[in-house]
Amino acid sequence: MGARSVVTMTATAIEAIDLVKTFGDLTAVDHVSFTVPEGTVLGLLGPNGAGKTTAVRMMTTLSPPTSGTARVAGYDVRTHPDQVRASMGLTGQAATVDELLTGRENLRMIADLYGLPRPRVRRVADDLLERFSLADAATKVVKEYSGGMRRRLDLAASLIATPPVLFLDEPTTGLDPRSRQELWEVLRNLVEQGTTLLLTTQYLEEADHLADRIIVIDHGTVIADGTPLQLKDASGAARIVLTVSNADDLSAAESLLRGLIPEVRVDPANRQITGSAEGLDAITRIAAGVQNLGIEIDDLGLKRPSLDDVFLNLTGHRAEPQLAATEESA
Repeated sequence: MGARSVVTMTATAIEAIDLVKTFGDLTAVDHVSFTVPEGTVLGLLGPNGAGKTTAVRMMTTLSPPTSGTARVAGYDVRTHPDQVRASMGLTGQAATVDELLTGRENLRMIADLYGLPRPRVRRVADDLLERFSLADAATKVVKEYSGGMRRRLDLAASLIATPPVLFLDEPTTGLDPRSRQELWEVLRNLVEQGTTLLLTTQYLEEADHLADRIIVIDHGTVIADGTPLQLKDASGAARIVLTVSNADDLSAAESLLRGLIPEVRVDPANRQITGSAEGLDAITRIAAGVQNLGIEIDDLGLKRPSLDDVFLNLTGHRAEPQLAATEESA
């Protein structure tokens, strides 16, 4: 008798069910639905005022839905809000730690608020400080922390009760590139340990690095849903990019590419030629051609559309560098 195949079903950690939120005549979130499997990362992207933060507030019980509902760890936000809050952590756009307390005091205070047993409070706080590379600063008051340290402490605070689900609303806003990279590494480790993440972000690179799946919201409505690669492919075909070392070789390189691939475009300022990619074998033929012609090149490769291209294609403009002050905070 043959081996029996076993199909493992992944449980749903977060589920938005036809969520609607209105403020007077304004519809901030308009019938939004999606699911997030356990142990995965969902990136929620959209232009300023798209409804991202409003959606998160409804899913974390901070704002009641006008209609529809959401479930977190199996609990309905309308009927079981206490269980939802006990099953999740939330890190907002600004760190909420107390600047007049030390890092260790902040974590112990929050652990006390959760009602954790006193012997466990000390151990959990110290473990989190170590985990987030804050042990050396544990006795410093938070007002002496850098921005990156405050964000790490804020994230540590959201994990005091070891929630299975974590909502991150713009978790790296205002951080320098190094601090952002450090926080990404922390988040990757959390997911490896089974935590489910939903994050809104203004950094498309962040979503590309962290998210298993991305949902794009505009004017409160879901306008795209897929993996980063799926969204890139949907926004346009990959292109071959050739950069020659010497501008004098542009003409010869252009003639070569026009004989091998369609839709060739030349960018003299950057000594660059692009064309439609119709298979990786085209790159091999181009490489052989430039070698035969004695053309020196700086680069030859395949370029897929970026998430910024996706954003532009879907919303009509590129991602904003900063969230507007009027981002849906109601």
